[in-house]
Formats: sequence, structure tokens, C-alpha cells
Amino acid sequence: MRLKPLAFAIACCCAQAMAADPAPGGEDAPVAEKTGKDGPIESVTISARRREERLQDVPVAVTAFSAKALENQNIQNLGDLQTRVPNLTVYASRGTNSTLTAFIRGVGQADPLWGVDPGVGIYFDDVYMARPQGALLDVFDVQRVEVLRGPQGTLYGKNTIGGAIKYVSRPLSKENGGSAEVAVGNYDQRNVKGALNLASASGELRARIAVAALRREGFGRNTFNGEPASDQDTDAARLSFGYFPAGLPFTIVASADAANDNSHMRGFQRMGVSAYDPLKRPPSTDRYDFASAMPSQNRTRNRGAALTATYFASADWTLKAIGAKRRSSSGQTIDFDGLSLSIGDVSGDAHDRQKTLELQALYAASGGMSGVIGAYYFDGDAGGRIFNNFLGRQFTGSDSTVYTKSTALYADWTLPLAERWELNAGLRHTREKKRAVVLNRAFADAAFLRPAMTLANFDKELSVSNTAPKVTLRYQALDSTNLYASASRGFKSGGYNIRANNVAVPESSRPYRDEKLDSLEFGAKYARADGSFDVNAALFLNKYKDMQLSVFTSYVQADGTPSFYGDFTNAGKAKVKGAELEFVWRPNRQWNVSGFAAWLHARYDEYLSGGRNIASEQKFSSTPRGQYGLNLERVDQNVMGGTLRTMLGYSYRSKVYPTTDLSETLAQPGYGLWSAGVVWEASRQWTFSLHGANLADKHYRTDGYNIPALYILDGFYGPPRQITARAAYRF
Repeated sequence: MRLKPLAFAIACCCAQAMAADPAPGGEDAPVAEKTGKDGPIESVTISARRREERLQDVPVAVTAFSAKALENQNIQNLGDLQTRVPNLTVYASRGTNSTLTAFIRGVGQADPLWGVDPGVGIYFDDVYMARPQGALLDVFDVQRVEVLRGPQGTLYGKNTIGGAIKYVSRPLSKENGGSAEVAVGNYDQRNVKGALNLASASGELRARIAVAALRREGFGRNTFNGEPASDQDTDAARLSFGYFPAGLPFTIVASADAANDNSHMRGFQRMGVSAYDPLKRPPSTDRYDFASAMPSQNRTRNRGAALTATYFASADWTLKAIGAKRRSSSGQTIDFDGLSLSIGDVSGDAHDRQKTLELQALYAASGGMSGVIGAYYFDGDAGGRIFNNFLGRQFTGSDSTVYTKSTALYADWTLPLAERWELNAGLRHTREKKRAVVLNRAFADAAFLRPAMTLANFDKELSVSNTAPKVTLRYQALDSTNLYASASRGFKSGGYNIRANNVAVPESSRPYRDEKLDSLEFGAKYARADGSFDVNAALFLNKYKDMQLSVFTSYVQADGTPSFYGDFTNAGKAKVKGAELEFVWRPNRQWNVSGFAAWLHARYDEYLSGGRNIASEQKFSSTPRGQYGLNLERVDQNVMGGTLRTMLGYSYRSKVYPTTDLSETLAQPGYGLWSAGVVWEASRQWTFSLHGANLADKHYRTDGYNIPALYILDGFYGPPRQITARAAYRF
């Protein structure tokens, strides 16, 4: 079913709210309220510095989305944030549906392999998700989402060198209640979400369960067997229990979550002609159709459990312990050539498990002094297998596991210096040990049962330590204006290339070094007392050292057979500078105008390849130079007994190179996306909405593969036009 958007687009020629929508976050949501000329105005309270603070008071570049904003702006998963946050790039990685690739201010990691650490940290209810598989989280029963830009190493540790994305689910409420939601749309979309909160009469015992079943037919087809491509088949659930004794100074909350994704292979466009195709079929014209004889597999399983204990030691001190376990598994096939031939067929599976424990001592005094002292422990392993079938005559397999143990001590403290002046300083020291067990072989058969040659076989350890400082000076120029300047350092963990091939590249089993980034930032936050105008601005300069890059390199074997090798190396040095602006203007009770603009200039100072500095020839991948967005919202009261919100939004991104080889064919020129929506809040219980995303059906690439030795050139595209109708009931 493909709905026609014309009438819908005409009807919705008004408004969309900004990311930092001044709306409540749901049950027991932390909300700061101020009274303006048009009545109460609410703004999201965030926990970017591990304690709850008003967004405008935090000297950090952060965009926050309340539950209401996420709903009104039709944000279905973390990938939808890309059009609403400055200098953020986030999308499904290459041939996957739920594996996340994220860049903030040009910093991230495009290779979603299990042995590689990300540059943007993902936190689910304050628990770090170490691997990108399944991290493209679907939004349901959520309280808020925060996007922190810039290094967050002091408070959040390693692998937040670019920033962090925090997903905060709805808390346990002391009131009984719940919600149910049904959504339908084109491509046979059928989503069902529900939540139920139960509490004892005193509110001391509380429980909550939330479920989601998300279905959608594919954007394309596997024309070889008729199976869908780029579809969605996801089930997810969360369960939590809490004990909040009235006469005792502590609380305990236990939670568990699970998600199963059973989607088919992701579709892509063949953008070249393969010399190994006897029919020399021309490039495909569809964004999502391909023809593969491989079994369609793109499954992911995620499981997690956490226990949070909080002790209120005094009026000023709170002690907290967060213990968690997470594990995931995934299986995937990628037909690089997109044909029913064995030119570039890849399949594999991955698994990981992690145990974390974080202890925090939080201090908040009436005089303005506040801070947190903490200790963190991480123990995890991530492993998997990859099987490559090239041209039906070259068979290689990788089998590897990376074990990681990490400990850290940190402190972050805010001290009032004088009237209107405040100093915030933090320090984190991390010690980490990594062990990589790698066995990469060539096989004599397509079943990968008869090893013919060992390409790499090693068991190596790497120990590192890092100290990440941060210092921020904040000045309250006016009651409505905060200025700040900060200097910080972040690092991304080093390791080993699990694709190592010592036959082709003898040094490939050597470790790559930690990636380090020093950042200087100046910011200003202004919020009028009556809530009619908010604006946040930031200027920053990042100095990058030992930048980690994944590059697919073609080569020819001694027998003349073409092949390719996934190299992972430290590129060298770079500088990234940029500016960001976000605003919300509320001229009256009816209208909201919001938007953002971002500019980024990233260049290499040193990029060593084959002993030669080729910095002048290189560009950052997944890093647009310019971004902007404008959103309008009109609110009409007493429309058929309820409140009607009509919204229109536009976002633009300049040219992007999605791959490190800088293929001009795969490069995505600048493009814009239109969205619109109508939300009718019929009563306190019922809400009906109609939303459209990518209304102009813009074709835009997010990722790709370029392997010249195999004549492989593939482009992966973002979602097409989607129309969704939704009905929600809250009780």
C-alpha cells in the first residue's frame, strides 16, 4: 500500500516543533516550570552532568527531546534525530537494519564491526551499550532523549570522544495508569505499542511493563526470490520493579529489557557494471531492489538487566549504585554484488556480553555547590565470524573475540566563585586491558570446512591508561543569559584489527593506538523569562590525534585473483572547527518557530599512507560542512473539543562522502527533506495524528561499498516517503 501524500501535504502547511520542545516528559518526568505571559511554560530537565539540571543552565552543547516532542515530531528511532540536531549524523550501518553508525561534529566510527569501539557513546537508562548491533533503538515508552555534543570523557568515559546519546525510558510512577497506541501507514506499516504502570496504595511498590510490535513491508524486493528488502519485523519489551519505602532513605529499581529483530536483508542500489557478470547487467535503477541467491538473514537479539540502588545519605549527599548485564547476538548476510552470482557474498554472526558496575556519590548543596564522584567497572567480550565467498573460488573466514576489562575513577565538581561566576572541573582516569584472539584462514571449499592457509593467527594483549580532564567557566551575564568556555579531552580505545591478513599485509596484526581529541568550546544560552524566545549557540575547535579509520583496500593475489582487505589504522592528525545555533521563538500562544544551523570544517593535518602524507587528498566521511533546519508549529485550542497542532519542517545537509575511499559516485550531494504532521489532542486520554516524512521522496545515500577489484559499487539509501496515522489512548 503506497499512500498518496499530496492532499496530506497541502493540509499540513504549518508548523513543527523544535528538538527542545517545552513539553512534559510523562509520569514523574523531571520538568522545570516557569510562568510567562501566556501561562505556564515547561522545559525539559536533563542529566547531562549526572545530576538533574535545567537545560539552559548546563554549560554543555546538548539538545533534549521530551516525550511529547518525540511524539509530535514523529521520531520513530534514533536515526530520525539526524534532521533535528546540529552536527549529528546517525543512520543504519551499511547492510544492516538496526546496527547504528553515529557521528557528532565529524567524530564517530563508520565500521560497525564487533572489534571496533564507537566514537559516540549510546546510553540506555544510564547503562553504556558497548556495541552498535541493535543500538539503533526504537522509541517507545520513553521519557526523554539527550544528545550531548563534544567529548564527554570525564563523566562518561572512553568512546564518547564525539559525544553521547542518552535514551531515558519512562520512570516508575506512584499512580496506576498506562497507554496504548496503534499506528498504520504505507508500506503496510503496522505498529502496536503499550505500557502499564501499577503501584500499591502507598506507592511504595511499583511495576511497569512496556511492549512494542513493529511491522513494515520492505521498501524494496529481492527480485531473485521475491522476499522483502529493508523491511521491519521487531518485537521489544521492558519490565521494571521498584521499592520506594516511605520511612526509609533508599530506593531500589530492577529492570529487564529484550528486543528481537527478524528483518530481511537491507536493500541497496548497484551503481556499477561487474566485469564478472556474463550478462553485463547495467546499474540498477531502484534504491532498494537487488537480486540475491543468498539466504536472507538480518536478525538481532538484545537482552539486558539492571539494578539501581539509591541511598539518600543526607540533605546534600546521595549515593547510587548501578549494576547491569547486557548481551546480544546477530546474524547477517550481505550480497555485495547484488546479483544471483557468487562475486562478493558475505555472511557472518556476532555476539557480545558485558557486565558493568558504577558507583556514584552525588552532592548538591543549597549554596550552589554540586558534583559527583564515581567509580566504574566494565568487563565484556565481543566476538563473531565472517565468511567471504569471492568469485566462487576464493573462500576466507574470520573467527575472533575481543576481551575488554576497564576500570575508571572520576570526579566532576561545580563551585560558585563569585556572584554570577561558576567553575566546573572534572577528571577521569581510565585503565583498560584488551585481549584479541584472532584466527583468519583461507578455505578450499564454499562450505568453509577445509582450511587451506592461515592468514592470521594471534592472541595478543594491549594495556592502556588515559586521563581525561575538563574545565568549564560559566558566567551568568543576565538572569536570562549564560556564557561559558570549556576545555576538555576525550579518547577512543585502541585495539587490534580482527580482519588482519598477515599474508597480504604483514604488519596488520599490530595494535592501533588510542584516538585522542582535545576540544575548546565557547557557548551562550539565552532564555527570556516569559518563555517566548530561547537560543543556544556554540563555537568549538577540536584537535584530533591518532584518528582511527577503517578502509577497504583492493589487492591482487599472487595467482592473479582479485581480493580486498579491510584495513584499520591510525590516520594521523586533524582539526575540526565549527559553529552551532538552536532557537525557539514563541511569539504568541498559537505559534512556535524553531530551528538550527550548523557549520563544520574538518581537515587532516597528517594522513600517513604507505609512508607518505596524503592529508591534502583526504576528506572526513559522514561529515557535512553545513546543516540547517526550520520547523513551524501552529496550536489551535477548542477544535472539536480538543487541541489541534499542525506542523511543517524542512532540514538540509550539504555534500557528504559516506565512505573513506571518497568515491564521487557514492558521494551524496546536498539535499533537503520535508516533513509535516497534524496532531489532534481530543482529550486528556485520546490523541490522533497523521505524519509524513521525506514528503518529496528524496533519494539520498547514507552509506555504500566501493571495492574496485571485484567491480563492486553499492549505495545504501535512507527511507523513502512514509505516511503514518496514529491513535493513542492514555489512562
